[in-house]
Amino acid sequence: MKLYDSHRAPNPRRVRWVMAEKGIEDVEIVPIDIMSGEHKTPEYRARVGVPHVPALELDDGTTISESVAIGRYLESMYPEPNLFGVDAREQAIVEMWTRRCEFYLANPIMLNVRLTHPALAILEAAQTEVADYNRLSAERFMKTLDRHLADHPFIALDRFTIADIVGVVGLDFARLVKYRPPEEFTHLSRWLEDCRARPAAKAGV
Repeated sequence: MKLYDSHRAPNPRRVRWVMAEKGIEDVEIVPIDIMSGEHKTPEYRARVGVPHVPALELDDGTTISESVAIGRYLESMYPEPNLFGVDAREQAIVEMWTRRCEFYLANPIMLNVRLTHPALAILEAAQTEVADYNRLSAERFMKTLDRHLADHPFIALDRFTIADIVGVVGLDFARLVKYRPPEEFTHLSRWLEDCRARPAAKAGV
């Protein structure tokens, strides 16, 4: 298998983190330079279908994009440690929280970075008002997460899952613009530091 990857983008880090948690070492990493537009070339689009990273090319030529979908495939091939739920109940809970973290936290906070960081203007023009709206939207969900994490060690289950990866990667990407979650969210801060302390978190950077 080949993973088309970019260290400049946040979503590929989700897959690298999943791989690190599971000890997956037999996937070839193919770097893609998004700053030069390599992900937009006809060759890449013909292979992946969209100008996005990451993408996982299977041995039979099938290519899967979208980081959570790739993670789910890797989970089926390398089931331990479990990151997506072991039964129907757990899988539904993990899916629920993963979608919440993606829609209400990661996506808006990453948009804030993309629309404000000077170096990223080559990819998308700055839009301050849209960026501020997305930051405030993410912070509203951080408040919800902070309340939830007061009684839970991790977001979805009592163990680390893909939902935590999605949340942490989104917030870590915001460090590019020196963003930190509001100090009042003490439970969120505890969870964030616990996740960042995992050995696989460093491998995913």
